[in-house]
Amino acid sequence: MFYCMVYFSFFLFFSIVCFLLGLLFISKNLLIFLEIGVLNLFGVSIEGVFFLDWKTFLFMSFVLFISSMILNYSSEYMSGDKYIKRFIFLMVLFVCSMMMLILNLNLVSILIGWDGLGLVSYALVIYYQNVKSNSAGMLTALSNRIGDAAIILAISFSVHFGSFNFIFYLSWAQFDQNVENFMKMVLLLIILASMTKSAQLPFSSWLPAAMAAPTPVSSLVHSSTLVTAGVYFLIRVSEALSFAMMEFLLIISLLTMFMAGLAANFEYDLKKIIALSTLSQLGLMMTILSLGESNLAFMHLLIHALFKALLFMCAGAIIHNFGDNQDIRNMGGLSSNLPLTSACMNISNFALCGLPFLSGFYSKDLIAEALSMQYSSMLVYLIFYLSIGLTVAYSIRLSYYIFWSESKFSSLSSFSDNNNWSMTKSMLGLVVLVVLMGSFYSWVFMDISYFIILPVYMKLSTVFFIILGLILGIELVQMEFFYKNLYLEMKNISLFLVGMWNMPIISTMGASKYALYVGKMYFLIFDQGWLEYYGSKGAFNIMSSLLSQIQYIFSSNHLKLFFLLFIIYFSGLLSYYFYMGL
Repeated sequence: MFYCMVYFSFFLFFSIVCFLLGLLFISKNLLIFLEIGVLNLFGVSIEGVFFLDWKTFLFMSFVLFISSMILNYSSEYMSGDKYIKRFIFLMVLFVCSMMMLILNLNLVSILIGWDGLGLVSYALVIYYQNVKSNSAGMLTALSNRIGDAAIILAISFSVHFGSFNFIFYLSWAQFDQNVENFMKMVLLLIILASMTKSAQLPFSSWLPAAMAAPTPVSSLVHSSTLVTAGVYFLIRVSEALSFAMMEFLLIISLLTMFMAGLAANFEYDLKKIIALSTLSQLGLMMTILSLGESNLAFMHLLIHALFKALLFMCAGAIIHNFGDNQDIRNMGGLSSNLPLTSACMNISNFALCGLPFLSGFYSKDLIAEALSMQYSSMLVYLIFYLSIGLTVAYSIRLSYYIFWSESKFSSLSSFSDNNNWSMTKSMLGLVVLVVLMGSFYSWVFMDISYFIILPVYMKLSTVFFIILGLILGIELVQMEFFYKNLYLEMKNISLFLVGMWNMPIISTMGASKYALYVGKMYFLIFDQGWLEYYGSKGAFNIMSSLLSQIQYIFSSNHLKLFFLLFIIYFSGLLSYYFYMGL
């Protein structure tokens, strides 16, 4: 409890300081590069580069504020845990790794924060010691290791520039074809690393699996730290990405957004629904980023962090009251029993849907209109707007099951917001920002005025698909409650969609089965076959046979042969000396 309050105060104070510095930097239009030389080895300079601008300070402020609220929340949520000190230490280490990633532009320094996030996230996911948590932790760690390997390869390509601060050499690449080729390789590897960290297809399966961690961890990981690291990194290098890279990123992010929206509408695990909504919003950020609107992507990144942290906190409070039951079919009627928690969760749900005039509206509405202004294909528009409609559908479905359906718990159960007041205070602290931050950000930090010119049908398409999503959400609930036979007939489809298009199977057994088969055949054919015959074992057999023959010759008292060899040896020696003497 004491450690929670100390770190809560520390993070909250520095959050306010960073926010004020962000306001100062944007008002004065300041930008600071702080370069600290560490080592110069074989013509390659290794230094730490700290990049300070308003985006850096603002993102740090949001991460620290959300972390402070989550630590205060954890003081009650994890109060019965035996190892709460270790849990708090891991959470603080996680935030420090994120700070390292935010502040640096040097690839080596970024790798420290990047790898730190992956390592600490593994420790947090396996915090509850059971088979499911261990499997989820391994899937999370190995999926993120792909991105770590991509960053290491990018570092090796950056040696060509003589420095790991690749961002300084972007202008040089325009005048040198060789440098441009190396830069393309570095940027492609950065895109791959960002896709793994932000769980884009085909690396999406680890994100719902990470729900095995305690709820405060889920709230921190899926709001402002681990999953947003990839998006933030791409925002920093977005101006250097080529058209082909952007097009590839657009296709992947749209499919991720659509897949996550479909899966969330058929899921029943409360935390997994919210995790899939995170995946959907990450796809939205990547989509608008791939269209060149990095400022809009950053705006939605920050606002999404607020309402997603609040959503996870509310889910944690509900799970805490229900005795660790996460199935939404066992819930209902909580609006009368937990009014404050219900209000907070509905506000965050409506912000997720983009309801005017909550914070999510200011970013999502602008993103939808900015995408409509682009010259894209009709399929891009269709998938994007369908995904927005699916967001509304799963939000309405979730709210109906938890708050508006009839109560399904025992009459002896006693739920109250007063039972977990520390958790409620943290939620109320975030609610204020969820309501106000969207308008404040758009007035203060959006230095670009978007001039939107759209035909009426394009302007109304967002509203149309939101209403369509609302109807779909209500129909899904009705079908599950009143048309059970029809729902059972769709069982295979729903299992396919909940399984994220069989992505977890592909990522685990699908990926390992063939690799293990190839490894087995290599072992049998080469290691136990050719290499054994012509390698060490074959050489050993030949040498042992030769030595045994020699031993047999000398052990059988063949004196004639021995003297013959002796005569041949000395004859050769005398001949050599006579020849040299002549």
